Amino acid sequence: MHLDVQDLRNFYYRSPLGRAAQKVIRDRLVQLWPEAQGQTVAGFGFAVPLLRPYLVQARRVIGLMPGPQGVMAWPAGLPNVSVLCEETRWPLATGFVDKLVLMHGLETSENPTALLEECWRVLGPGGRAAFIVPNRAGLWSRRDATPFGYGRPYSMGQLDAQLRRHGFVIETALSALYQPPSHQRIWRKAAGMLETVGRHLPVFAAGGVLMIEVSKHVAAPTRPGLPELVRRPLRVLDGLPSPATRGAKESPMPRDRL
Repeated sequence: MHLDVQDLRNFYYRSPLGRAAQKVIRDRLVQLWPEAQGQTVAGFGFAVPLLRPYLVQARRVIGLMPGPQGVMAWPAGLPNVSVLCEETRWPLATGFVDKLVLMHGLETSENPTALLEECWRVLGPGGRAAFIVPNRAGLWSRRDATPFGYGRPYSMGQLDAQLRRHGFVIETALSALYQPPSHQRIWRKAAGMLETVGRHLPVFAAGGVLMIEVSKHVAAPTRPGLPELVRRPLRVLDGLPSPATRGAKESPMPRDRL
């Protein structure tokens, strides 16, 4: 079940808790991808709050928003880069994207298998994708006062296995949002300290969201019989007589014609 785009906008842009969550997750993403010079960066679901750092340096930034969610113009004050699309049929060519971000997309999808296949299709060889989902063991997935309280939360093992089944190679796995999902002022003041302490915890259970960075590796093309052809070298002169054979078969020219 997708949330309405107006609810997502109000949370991330008009509430202190949403702005704090946006900053924490965006900072973690920028640590993974400090630059995207000349690349195509796309986000699906409601990933646009995380894409702003790439607007200046990237060749192209695209915000894909699924039909059941709705779309809003983004970024404010600049030419719009958001587009409404079908959940599993994006208006992008195969291999078009260098970096892809999913937030509020996978856990709310009615067909996650087809969605991951579409992610794999649009990602170019060697491209990177970041999947951001609610942590099943975290506090944020247990409160429907935030967008992370909707859809299917994941454990790290579940998310890892699902991505591997669809041909992605896991590069980095981490968690974020160690602060409680509370609007109370005391927790807002302690948010920075809790995030700093949380990064040093040895387990993922404390983080409200899970982030996995993956890459797309494409195997070299193969065809039937290729190993046999390599083992049997090409003989360009097959069928032609060798110089020694040719000389043995030819009769010498008569001396009276020399």
